Amino acid sequence: AEAALACLAVDPAILLLVVGVLTFLITFCGCVGSLRENICLLQTPCCCAPHHVTSTPQARGKVSEIINGAIVHYRDDLDLQNLIDFGQKEFSCCGGVSYKDWSQNMYFNCTAANPSRERCSVPFSCCLQDAQEVVINTMCGQGMQAMGYLEASAFIYTNGCIDTLVNWIHSNLFLLGGIALGLAVPQLVGILLAQILINQIRDQIKLQLYNQQHRADPWY
Repeated sequence: AEAALACLAVDPAILLLVVGVLTFLITFCGCVGSLRENICLLQTPCCCAPHHVTSTPQARGKVSEIINGAIVHYRDDLDLQNLIDFGQKEFSCCGGVSYKDWSQNMYFNCTAANPSRERCSVPFSCCLQDAQEVVINTMCGQGMQAMGYLEASAFIYTNGCIDTLVNWIHSNLFLLGGIALGLAVPQLVGILLAQILINQIRDQIKLQLYNQQHRADPWY
């Protein structure tokens, strides 16, 4: 049960589903709040707006946590396995800090007590790609963890994915910032319109209270 829950935590499909559900609930609250002129519902998008800025050490720690968790549960979920293989091939890296991090996985663990046939191996996505190779050799990472860095570097990527991914994020900050800004602008516009509607509703409430208080006035 613990392995299943941990696997679900890093499953990309589950993460996308959770984000979609949260987005729908926040948008639904704002929509109903504007139709019913309910201040509490209108304040929901404003309260859920992101205000957290992640620093470099925090970002590296989070990336490390995600990658190490994905390595442990590599064989537990096909979607997660395909995502890791794509990332390792795309960024030309292997493991977290180094290719020997794959020993955290029960199948690739390099201890003598491990009965797995993949003991001391790494996934095929760690292997150096040959442009002339038509059929991928899925056993190309066999026994690579037992080799030293220099020896293994002739066959696989020995650099870890954590530093590679963090460096990629730093080198594409403007691109990522532009994407984040593009996603944030519609939300900010919605928050601004919701705040304007909230102020109008409060003004109407104050006017109604004022009229009720002065209705008994003979000069009303």
